[in-house]
Amino acid sequence: MSKLAELLSEKRVLLADGATGTNLFDMGLVSGMAPEIWNFELADNIRSLHQGFVDAGSDILVTNSFGGSARRLKLHNLDGRVREINARAAEIAAEIAAHAGRDIVIAGSVGPTGDLFAPLGELTAEQAVEVFIEQIEGLKQGGADVAWIETMSAPEEINAALEAAQHVGIPATVTVSFDTAGRSMMGLTPAGFASDMATRAEPPAAIGSNCGVGASDLVNALLDLVPAANGIPVIAKANAGVPQIKGEHVVYSGTPDLMETYAKLAIDAGARIIGGCCGTRAEHVARMRKALDTHNGGTIPTLEEIIERLGPLVAPPSTKTSGRGEGRRRRRA
Repeated sequence: MSKLAELLSEKRVLLADGATGTNLFDMGLVSGMAPEIWNFELADNIRSLHQGFVDAGSDILVTNSFGGSARRLKLHNLDGRVREINARAAEIAAEIAAHAGRDIVIAGSVGPTGDLFAPLGELTAEQAVEVFIEQIEGLKQGGADVAWIETMSAPEEINAALEAAQHVGIPATVTVSFDTAGRSMMGLTPAGFASDMATRAEPPAAIGSNCGVGASDLVNALLDLVPAANGIPVIAKANAGVPQIKGEHVVYSGTPDLMETYAKLAIDAGARIIGGCCGTRAEHVARMRKALDTHNGGTIPTLEEIIERLGPLVAPPSTKTSGRGEGRRRRRA
């Protein structure tokens, strides 16, 4: 049994961590710089980020390797260092976890390549699998417990990443960003994505949603995603509110209070792994820890309740998913 599966069997809900990119920007990362190079040049900043999340109560640390594929690193002339960069990302997280005094899952972040698949683009499925194998091999070498495939949009890319993880021999999770009228940019719906994952010969260790356009939209996606997951543990990793432009900076509207409320609603909606994405700092994660420790579960929220407690949807679905609402008022354990 993998470490992730063991913790899921021991705990009702696991707490993931918060943002990587937006927190690194607060530390001085500038646009156009590869965050992954900080694993070498400013490793203490990465250690500080991970330590803050451990201190806030996270059970899962996501590595600083989101853009660690050769296709992304090529933009920074770093594509010859893929295994080295990803291994170091996992090593730093593992260093912090080793002193946590409790079990911490090292989740090796695997983001999209940024390329379109043929026939819309030049990337073939075979090439994508090889790209992800190289990255995931590095993450496993550095000590990652799971390939944390995140912010995905296209089914072809999800399939390639999962095939790569299977080839490397490491468990994998998948999260999709449903940020376009309730769908991913490439048209995946929460229910459709979950159904596809649940019918795979080897389903992922967990599935869910991350990033997107705000906590309200993500919890709303859970209402369709959880029933279709057919028992696969579901991940919720929402942005801390909605991004807002203030001068030269992007700030997120979500307060620690809002993220605590979001965590409670995500529990009620059926999520088993809850964390934050863009804009989520350690203080937000600490309040989510409080929610996980004190909230005993309630009725599955309605859309109206989500909006009342978290604010309006930013990108509401254009059509209702059939079957939503069946059994919604049952209580979550």
